[in-house]
This record gives sequence, C-alpha cells and structure tokens, in this order.
Amino acid sequence: MNVASEKMISAQTTVVDNSQTQLVRVLLVDDQTTVNEALQCMLASEADIAYHYCSSADEALKKAIAVSPTVILQDLIMPDTDGMTLVQQFRECPETCDIPIIMLSTNDDPNTKAEAFAIGINDYLVKLPDEIELIARIRYHSQAYLNRQAHTAALVAQAQAKELEAMLQELRRTQTQLIQTEKLSSLGQMLAGIAHEINNPVSFIFGNLTYIDNYVQDLLDLIQLYQETYPEPESKIQKHLEAIDFDFVHEDLLKTLQSTRIGVERMVQIVLALRNFSRHDHTEMKPSNIHEGIDSTLLILGHRLKQGIEVTRNYGELPLVECYQAQLNQVFMNILNNAIDALMEQESLPNKQIWIQTACLAEDQIEIRIRDNGPGIPVEVQEKLFEPFFTTKPVGKGTGLGLSICQQIMKNHQSSICVNSKAGFGTEFVIQLATHQKVV
Repeated sequence: MNVASEKMISAQTTVVDNSQTQLVRVLLVDDQTTVNEALQCMLASEADIAYHYCSSADEALKKAIAVSPTVILQDLIMPDTDGMTLVQQFRECPETCDIPIIMLSTNDDPNTKAEAFAIGINDYLVKLPDEIELIARIRYHSQAYLNRQAHTAALVAQAQAKELEAMLQELRRTQTQLIQTEKLSSLGQMLAGIAHEINNPVSFIFGNLTYIDNYVQDLLDLIQLYQETYPEPESKIQKHLEAIDFDFVHEDLLKTLQSTRIGVERMVQIVLALRNFSRHDHTEMKPSNIHEGIDSTLLILGHRLKQGIEVTRNYGELPLVECYQAQLNQVFMNILNNAIDALMEQESLPNKQIWIQTACLAEDQIEIRIRDNGPGIPVEVQEKLFEPFFTTKPVGKGTGLGLSICQQIMKNHQSSICVNSKAGFGTEFVIQLATHQKVV
C-alpha cells in the first residue's frame, strides 16, 4: 500500500469516527474517483470538516438527505445526468433547497458559469482548485448556511414562543370561563333553592295576612259595639282594659299588622330578586329587562349598602335586551361589590355614593354607567385590571377573576366594558351592550 492510499484510508477512518461531532459536513458528487481521492487528501487534516462522497447523480439526493451536508461540491458533467439538472433537483427538494452548492468543472466558460449561477449554485471552481482556496470557500459557505439555519431556528422558536403564549392566554381564558360557568351554575342552584324554600312559608304567611286583617278588624268592630252598648263595663272588665292598655293595643295592633305586611312584601321581593338573579339562561338568550336585573342585584346587596352608602339610580327608557340575564347580573354584582369595597375602605369619606345611569345610545345599543366616589384606580393598575388572577385586594379577599369574568361575559354578548378612573376622583365602569346579538 502506497503513502497516498494510507493517507486516504486514515482520512476515511477519521471521517467515520467524527462525523457526528463535526460542524462542517462536505458532500462531493463526482463520478471521477481521482477527484474524490484528491479532495479527501486536501481535507483530511481539517479536524472540523466531515467528508462524504457519492459517485452517482442518481444517488446524490438520497445521500444529501441522509448526511445533511453544510456544503455540496458537485461536478458539472456526469455520465447519468448533467450537473445543471442535479442542481435543480437539489433546489426543488425541501431538505436540500438551501444547502450551498459549489460547482466543480474543468469548463471555465463564462456563459456556463452564468447558467450555473442562474439555476441556483452558490460558487464555481475550476478543477482542481487550490487547497487553501477550496477550504476557505467551504468554510465560508458552510458558516453562512449554518448562520441562516440558526436565524431560521431563532425565528421558529420565536414564533413557537408566541404561539405558546397565545395558547397559554387561551388556556387561562378557558379556565376563567369554566370557573365562571361553574360559579354561575353553583350560585344559581343555591339561590334558586333558597328562593324555593323561602317562597313556600312566605306565600303561606302572605296569604294568611289578608284573613288576619279581616279577623282583627271584625273583632275590633265587635269590641266597639260592646263599648257602645255597655258604656259602663263591670269593674272586672274595666280593670283588665286598664291592665292591657286597651286604647294603645287597639291603635298599635293595626300598625303591627301593617308593618308585618310590609315585611312580608319585602320578603316576596327578595324571593323574586333571587329568582331573577339566578335565572337559568346560560344556554339561550332571552329578551330581558336590564333595570330589573340591576334592581335585583341591589336588593341582594342591600345589607352592604346599608353601611352608609347611598345609591342613586337614573334610569333611561330602555328596550328589552337579548342577553343571558344571569350572566349580566353577575357583571353588575362584581362591579357593585368592587365599588362597595372601595368605598368602605374610605372610613373618613362622609358621603359614600354610587350612581347608576342607563341610556340608549342607538337603536341597537344601550349604555350602563356605574360610578362611585371612592379613591379611584391608578393608571398602572387600570392596564392590568381585566387580566385573569390580577387583584389589588389582600390575600383571601379577592380571586382576581371578577373583572376578567365581566370582560368575558361582555365578549359573549358581542359588547364591551371599560373603566374610567383617576386616582382620588372615583371610578366609573361603562358597559355598552348590544340589544340584539348578531349571528357569527
């Protein structure tokens, strides 16, 4: 075995052992074995270059896909196909379309070179090129190719990151919606159950009050007749009348019955409010009275409003609105609860107030404004106000889902909710609601 052959075998062994770790991978496509041997000798001493060889143009594409070269050295003239056709095949294949191609040829004709560049080669060298020049060009084109790959990978990673972020936002939105659905369902079932249980005894009491009123009036009329007929009762009866303070009982009994009726009527209103608030309409939109929804929400929050908060209602003439009433009631509940929380934190504020105003903006749109004279919301907080799980309340006092849920409910209604606020000057939530939902 001669020295050249030993050097060739050594180079081949090095290539096989290190092909997985080399940065630069060269594929030669040439039917002349002497060219293969010469190039192997040129590249054998370059530790960072892995060398691969294919003698047939028919096998070149498969070989290129298998070894993923960073540069292809290709002969112009081969027996089974011409080099120009092979270049076109490389450029048409997705796996090899961007790999740099250096054409090797004994033909130094400018027209041939121009044709080769026109179909997509990256460089053109006359056989056999100078070793230093060849290695320099291999490294130059390989590095440019690797840089493009890295840039493409970075763009792909960036796009994947954006897609992942979008998926995360969608997941959080879905999670919020599921929480909202479950919350409304549980709340609706609870309130509907309470309303049902309260309604039976209340209806019983309310129905009997009419008879009690009549019976008491009949008894009082009878006593009056006795007093007219026997103006001077026996001493025993007179003593009893004085002991029970009959005149006071006579007057106060009627007042007591009247106040009892008022109390029972109030309970009836609360039951109706609970039914209205918890209306099961999640699967079907129905024409609804927005003012009734607001009033029922205020009635439920009455125990909190009695802590020194005055509510002013300025209702406009509104048409019935096609909506999920229970969901809108939840929006009113969340906004009003937040307003009450903000006002209750202002212990030194003498006049705590909430204003609710409704109006028609157009034939197919209404507006609801809920404003308080609380501390207001800083600008930096307003930017995050509708983000899921964002809250300024202490741990255990807020989930950060209330306003996010409100925004999602408004999107479900093809409508909008926004906030107007300035630190120190109160907060206003503006709801613009379509009266009829468009089919999407």
